[in-house]
Amino acid sequence: MTSPRTSFWLAALTVTLGVSSAARTQTPPVAPAPAPGPSLELASAAARTALDACKAKGFSVGVSVIDSGGVLKVLLAQDGTSARGVQSSTNKATTSLTFKDATSHLGERVKSDAELAQAVSANAAFNVRAGGVLLKVKDRIVGAIGVGGAHGSENDEACALAGIQAVQGRLDAEFAAH
Repeated sequence: MTSPRTSFWLAALTVTLGVSSAARTQTPPVAPAPAPGPSLELASAAARTALDACKAKGFSVGVSVIDSGGVLKVLLAQDGTSARGVQSSTNKATTSLTFKDATSHLGERVKSDAELAQAVSANAAFNVRAGGVLLKVKDRIVGAIGVGGAHGSENDEACALAGIQAVQGRLDAEFAAH
């Protein structure tokens, strides 16, 4: 005869073996498809062009490119770029993507839109200074680019726009195939 304690452990072992056996026979979950975004090649080319455009103006900046799911595809930081500029580039790209607008526009909108201002201030990583711009194919958002570290955030945005302009035709072609 088995004791109550032995019965408990036998039952626990049986349940554990049953769960373990069931887990082995289940099909593993399918990973979600990656979010649409620029290829690594195009993201790198856009970032490089933005970096070079700012360098030509005498600025050391960070440039971040993210896909439509917010995944960081490329982060470039020029020699001499501050840590704040590098972080700012990623924050601007993320802010632009999250609110589906250029950060320069968002910076203006927070002045009169209390709900937007509250949403932005709720997350210290959001940055509505100019320099975050959406990557689009027609009206479809496929990512964002952010530049940080130039003096005068309008310079950050000009460099981001230069990066987009350099790859827009190839980006359109890349998505036309999908």
